Amino acid sequence: MKPTNLVFTGLETTIFETMSRLANEHGAVNLGQGFPDVDGPEDVRRVAAEAFISGPNQYPPMLGLPELRQAVADSASRFYGLDVDWKSEVMVTSGATEALADCLLALMEPGDEVILIEPLYDCYLPMVRRTGGIPVRVRVTPPTWSLDLEALEKAFTENTKAILINNPMNPAGKVFTEAELARIAELCVEYDVFAICDEVYEHLLFDGVKHRPLMSFPGMRERTVRIGSAGKTFSFTGWKVGYVTGAAKLLDPIAKAHQYVTFTTPPGLQKAVAYGLQKDDSYFTGLAADLQAKRDFFAAGLEELGFGVLPCEGTYFLTCDVAPLGIKGTDVDICRRMVTEAGVAAVPVSAFYITDAPPNYVRFCFCKRDEVLSEALDRLRAWLLPMKAASNG
Repeated sequence: MKPTNLVFTGLETTIFETMSRLANEHGAVNLGQGFPDVDGPEDVRRVAAEAFISGPNQYPPMLGLPELRQAVADSASRFYGLDVDWKSEVMVTSGATEALADCLLALMEPGDEVILIEPLYDCYLPMVRRTGGIPVRVRVTPPTWSLDLEALEKAFTENTKAILINNPMNPAGKVFTEAELARIAELCVEYDVFAICDEVYEHLLFDGVKHRPLMSFPGMRERTVRIGSAGKTFSFTGWKVGYVTGAAKLLDPIAKAHQYVTFTTPPGLQKAVAYGLQKDDSYFTGLAADLQAKRDFFAAGLEELGFGVLPCEGTYFLTCDVAPLGIKGTDVDICRRMVTEAGVAAVPVSAFYITDAPPNYVRFCFCKRDEVLSEALDRLRAWLLPMKAASNG
């Protein structure tokens, strides 16, 4: 038979799915895949349930329900001072991943270069390659996760079409600094480059850190698309409701791509998300405060056990250096041992690199119930203490 597409043929199952399967097989506490273990606000769920019962349940407008698009535009103004026309500059998608696909399909041509910042979310690379784009790597480096501005400047050339930036950043838990974002914006303007901004963790920031969209920097309003997600903002990862905000000239081709990928998103879910985005500020600050408390509790427990816990300014994730534990093997080896021997699933950070990954970092997801995090720490303690005793003996 003729060959199938080379980008996807033989592509390995995602590390998140692999570790989740291992967690199920071994009865492990799953801190690998990034999803909460409780559902989001009941009032938002009730709006969805009532909308599905009362209907209509037929095709909604391709760009999304007007009430959700207006809510997205209002949120951009409320939180960031951005003036967005909901009629021509907002589109609803079936999740942020679809939004990313739509943006790349609409903005890229074969041979265009796309700057990707490692460690990177795993879907970015195959999507870029499938559009014919050429990935150009830049890194933020542990343990501080600072962006190498000199390497960034060298990455921009006359062939650069876009930069894809995840802020706040999975898996690093990094929030890009004002200076880093300003330099990215300057280079985008200088080289006439689009910015595709994956900002799904925009409300999950800690320690008083505030999110600033790249779109708000000088010269970026007309060349940036922002991607948000109800899955992260309301802890409904299974709903797959995302939204794209961008200048009308950019959104038009992106909407055409969306038209032939999913066309639309369930109307009942859209109505509920529109309701959710209008919640009081206390909901959004409360969500961040709750997650910050979980981060602090789990980080303290991991440090006590000997993990090197890296800074986490936002998202669901703690990255840890496993070298201080003295366990032989790569991050992949240690994650496999951890899930089978300790009964705790994490994700090797090397999975978020294209090549030449650092071999000694793992990622834990802490958006879980407190008793689940406590159980994970107890299991890790029971696993590590005998090894420490043996090495000291």
